[in-house]
Amino acid sequence: MEKLNIAGGDPLRGTVHISGAKNSAVALIPATILADSPVTIEGLPHISDIDTLRDLLEEIGGKVTFEKGEMVVNPVSMISMPLPNGKVKKLRASYYLMGAMLGRFKQAVIGLPGGCHLGPRPIDQHIKGFEALGAEVTNEQGAIYLRAEKLVGARIYLDVVSVGATINIMLAAVLAEGKTVIENAAKEPEIIDVATLLASMGAKIKGAGTDVIRIEGVESLHGCKHSIIPDRIEAGTFLIAGAAMGDEVVLDNVIPTHLESITAKLREMGFTIETSNDQMLIVGRNEGLKPVDIKTLVYPGFPTDLQQPMTALLTKAKGTSVVTDTIYSARFKHIDELRRMGANMKVEGRSAIITGQTQLQGAKVKASDLRAGACLVVAGLMADGVTEITGLEHIDRGYSLLEKKLEGLGATIWREKLNDQEIEELQNS
Repeated sequence: MEKLNIAGGDPLRGTVHISGAKNSAVALIPATILADSPVTIEGLPHISDIDTLRDLLEEIGGKVTFEKGEMVVNPVSMISMPLPNGKVKKLRASYYLMGAMLGRFKQAVIGLPGGCHLGPRPIDQHIKGFEALGAEVTNEQGAIYLRAEKLVGARIYLDVVSVGATINIMLAAVLAEGKTVIENAAKEPEIIDVATLLASMGAKIKGAGTDVIRIEGVESLHGCKHSIIPDRIEAGTFLIAGAAMGDEVVLDNVIPTHLESITAKLREMGFTIETSNDQMLIVGRNEGLKPVDIKTLVYPGFPTDLQQPMTALLTKAKGTSVVTDTIYSARFKHIDELRRMGANMKVEGRSAIITGQTQLQGAKVKASDLRAGACLVVAGLMADGVTEITGLEHIDRGYSLLEKKLEGLGATIWREKLNDQEIEELQNS
């Protein structure tokens, strides 16, 4: 087990390259199951979730190579092997295997997914979609069993806007007979990315990125080459870090329109941000920052994945800020850790109330989930003294080469192995 140490206070300057989108990658890789020949995906991030998915594809008979961000998947010899336990429980996005395997094999057995513990994240809308397409879905001993003689297109209205359900239904529907219409669909850029891959494979999809997606089923899909979009959440995290500690930080490989909700709030606080086609520049500052209120919403609203890093930055603003998360009710476990570092904040219902200005102090803290880890990294960069962060398995799930990128900007950051006493204290905490 390791801990991440950050000696706070160093100004950040320079250019950071943003990796491919984690939230796209975890759907694009299962989508390769649907093809009848090899699929190449370029620009994938080096994160543990990608390694887990690669292992799962190999487990069901796929041949996979992954070098320098390029994955080649040959799905020809894949079989509908049950995946009730093991690696499938390590990540939330394993549920995309349901839609892909159901689409190709008309059956699947997938263990209930794991990942970050952010409160209830039911898959009822996924199941509703599968059943509408003609599948029988049962929950047996902690695994989801999907069976269908054939899949037939249907009109599906999502009761809740869900990225996962939208993508999963797309995966199942592209090889179904006839037309499928998904209404109240999610609009995230990652959905457009998955639709682009599927279209390159031969699928007939219209409306991705709008609230109505139309799919005309085809008999087969073929291999192709696809380049993943940049990770807007990683980009947002580096924007926040640049705001907190940057002289001038340039983000390379970004799509600025994907980041408009976060750049609007940073400008409202008083930061200067400049954009070009695929780059953004943020100029950090310490004085005269204004508090802001943030409410997380589905895209194009403020992303729930960035509210945690923003709470750290808001300790610099003079006055009271309120951050409300309408997506996940349990996404405030990082607040107690920030309070260990001297932050003046509290949780009331679905909102965190932050009173600034406060100078954070280095402390021993623990990442409870992926984006809480990003929050604590930002806090560590801002703090006086050394911050020690444990729970790095969460951070490694979603941020590619994080320490190397921050070192390149001037941060003092390093990993150390935990000693026996620290491991015992962590296990007892």
